[in-house]
Amino acid sequence: MPPKQATADLHLKDRAGSVFDQLMPIFATLAALLVGAIFLLLLGANPLKAYGALAQGAFGDFNAFAETLVKAIPLLLVGLGTCIAYRGSVTNIGGEGQMIIGAILSTWFGLTFTELPGWLAIIIAMLLGILGGMIWGGIPGILKAYFNVNEILSTVMMNAIAVQIMNFLMRGPMIDPVQKEAASQIPQTARLLEAYRLPRLSPTRLHLGLLIAILLAVAVYFLLWRTTLGYRIRAVGQSQPASKYGGIDVKKHIVVALLLSGAFAGLAGMMQVYGVNYRMITDGSATGFTGNAGFNGIVAALFGQLHPLITIPASVLFGGLLVGANAMQRVVQVPSALITALNGLVVVFVVSSEFFRKRSQKRRMSQSGLDRLKPEDAEFQQEAGEA
Repeated sequence: MPPKQATADLHLKDRAGSVFDQLMPIFATLAALLVGAIFLLLLGANPLKAYGALAQGAFGDFNAFAETLVKAIPLLLVGLGTCIAYRGSVTNIGGEGQMIIGAILSTWFGLTFTELPGWLAIIIAMLLGILGGMIWGGIPGILKAYFNVNEILSTVMMNAIAVQIMNFLMRGPMIDPVQKEAASQIPQTARLLEAYRLPRLSPTRLHLGLLIAILLAVAVYFLLWRTTLGYRIRAVGQSQPASKYGGIDVKKHIVVALLLSGAFAGLAGMMQVYGVNYRMITDGSATGFTGNAGFNGIVAALFGQLHPLITIPASVLFGGLLVGANAMQRVVQVPSALITALNGLVVVFVVSSEFFRKRSQKRRMSQSGLDRLKPEDAEFQQEAGEA
């Protein structure tokens, strides 16, 4: 075969493989729903009726769609942080804890300083939520960069610590005075002032956080692909040895990636308080406050191919799954455990698809000879130097 023909065939195969990789999360979600359909049949339920109820409950009318968007807001914010972390080749599993710490700081501020104008209080609360998430994400970042501590283990442990801090505060210093007087000891704070609450689209619970999250998604896109910092984070994620050779401070950018990732999760925690609950409340677990957004946001980002703009519709889709699952349970009368299992199936299948997608990319790079690219490559050095 002529060299030109062989090269053309290689490029065609590479392009076809790339398209398949991009569609893999969709196939994974469909596979999860297919397995869920088998479980529904075993329980004597009609899968078509069940999934029809799910779609109707998530997107059937304006109020349902608004509730889906409410669920999508924390998923999108956590997902944006996940995009940054994963592009820097670090895995942030600490979204739950970062949401909690961000919420604690912003709630404390809102309950302590009650004389400020509403717009100013909201801005300061957002900054404190970001700060809380950055602190909780930065600690694993420092441990990873300078002490080679596995960031998956450290972020999971930080989740557990955040839950204990939350439980202590919700049952002690920050407990609602009404609950304290009634001796009911429900772990929740007092409600925020009405002026401190994010504006809502009446009569729904959809709040200003949606617009903020979408604008931040655009900002993250420009950060990652249009700035020097974003280029360096992605370079570190692609190859740490090559990045070092190109003059990039690898340790610094690992910390920065987790700082930024934590910042978005902390902001998500603030949004839950100031936009949805108007107080911090829990059942003693992380899920009691976050609704698993710290983990589901990771799945939304993976479904969105770790691209901040594609993560927007991915978050809406997973928000719809969460809202619609409750409607499905009511219509077909299946156990709540099945709903939990269905959500878990989607998570497992989508996360697994990312593993296979990376293997496919490595195989295609090997076949095209890109895996033999050296740090000494002049083009890489020039690009790194210019950045």
